[in-house]
Amino acid sequence: MSGAPLKRRGAAHALQALRAIVLRETLKFVQQTGRLVSALVRPLLWLAVFAAGFRNVFGVAIVAPYDTYVPYEVYIAPGLVGMVLLFNGMQSSLAMVYDREMGLMRLLLTAPLPRPWLLFSKLCATALLSVLQALVFVAVALLIGTDLPLHPLAAMHALLALAAGALMLGALGLLLSVHIRQLENFAGTMNFVIFPMYFLSSALYPLWKLQESGAEWVYQLARLNPFTHAVEWIRFALYGKDPGLAPWVVLGCGTVFFFLACWGYDPQRGFGGLTRRGDGA
Repeated sequence: MSGAPLKRRGAAHALQALRAIVLRETLKFVQQTGRLVSALVRPLLWLAVFAAGFRNVFGVAIVAPYDTYVPYEVYIAPGLVGMVLLFNGMQSSLAMVYDREMGLMRLLLTAPLPRPWLLFSKLCATALLSVLQALVFVAVALLIGTDLPLHPLAAMHALLALAAGALMLGALGLLLSVHIRQLENFAGTMNFVIFPMYFLSSALYPLWKLQESGAEWVYQLARLNPFTHAVEWIRFALYGKDPGLAPWVVLGCGTVFFFLACWGYDPQRGFGGLTRRGDGA
């Protein structure tokens, strides 16, 4: 039998596995309506309450990508979109740990497919759910009066930035799931990831404000934070401006996170070693 039909069957099998994993995660999400509500409550609370309280206190100067002064709720909208992506990426880490404890992850990783492909399929499912939740948040933000640009080309660029940010944060969640051994350890670990990443970024305040206030070390940490670049890419894309190095940082960090996760799930290392329980232990 020639190798071409075998390769075609292998590709079809891989795509079938990708479709099955994405469909499973999507159906599980649809059945958990509280998950969508909780994903929207956090950013909408910031948008409707926090931004309203700081509307006249926290001014945003005319800096790129804006051509004029903007209200605070307009400034933080991309950061709140990033919040949706960040929390769902970390939520995927919790789901991975849960599936691992229930034995579902072990069954998945023993499928006759390359392990990186199976992990990539999980990552695609996470990114898809993140983007869908972010789009729902944007729709609700527009309905309550947030003034966001709706130019078609800029919207396509912003959607690309959304997908890239979702993949990067999903890959980070995948990497964290390697090191979180039990569900009880999840909350503590996330407190050292979610809050520093979010608050040490440009999601809630422009970086020049940090530098202007003399918080130089906070400013430098925020500049090095990959989440900052994900938010800035979304922000600049919405206004049709050049995001600079942000796309390269997001894509580069996402690639590094994913390869480290694959390394951690290798049968000889990380979580993969758990599949050999009982081997002369």
